[in-house]
This record gives sequence, C-alpha cells and structure tokens, in this order.
Amino acid sequence: MSMNKHDIQHKQAFDEPLWWGLFSAGGVCFAVLLPAVILFIAVLLPLGLLPAEALSYERASSLLFSVPGFLFVGAAVCLPLFHAAHRLRHGMFDISVGNDALNKKLMYGGAALLSALALGLVVAGFFS
Repeated sequence: MSMNKHDIQHKQAFDEPLWWGLFSAGGVCFAVLLPAVILFIAVLLPLGLLPAEALSYERASSLLFSVPGFLFVGAAVCLPLFHAAHRLRHGMFDISVGNDALNKKLMYGGAALLSALALGLVVAGFFS
C-alpha cells in the first residue's frame, strides 16, 4: 500500500506565524527603507544635492542615539536580519541541508543575537 502526501500529517509549529510575521515585516522594511537610505546617503549626499551638514557627525549621532534612531535600527537592521534568517532556514530545508530544528535555532538565534548587538549599540550611545 503506497502513501501519498495527503496521508502524512504535518505538525504545524506553534511559533511558525511569528517567524513568518518577522519575515514579512523584514521584507517590507528591506524593500522600502533601505533604498531610501541608500538614495540619501550614497547618492544625494555625495552629489551635493543635500546640504553637507544634513548628516554631520553631531546631527547623525543625535538622530541615531534617540528613540526614533532605536526604532529606525530596529526597522532597517533587525527586521531584515529575521527576513534573511527565515529565507536561509527555508532554503536549507528545501535542499535538505542539516536538521531543521538545529537550523531554526541557528538562523533565528543568529538574527536575534545580531539584533541585540545592533540595538545594544544604539542604547549604549544614549549614555555616551
């Protein structure tokens, strides 16, 4: 007797909606915020289309080391890290590399660690 894919029950992980939500949010932030950041910092500023003092050290550090800067780093750095972690995990699952439970811990753990580091640096800047 042969079994088809409908006979095999797949166990839905209770945390999977969380990872898909972070994946989605990271993709949106990656697609919307990063092109704008690249446009302003890597194109308009060097071409002189923005005043040089727009991102002077004093202004940039006061913007970064504030609550809006904390939120910006969360949206521009942390969420895309979880997006990338999710893509890598599911890519490795698709090509049968490693153990999915271990890959899940490594990918999301790495994204969480790097996110904590990035946000920790912003918080440390609050007090310097």
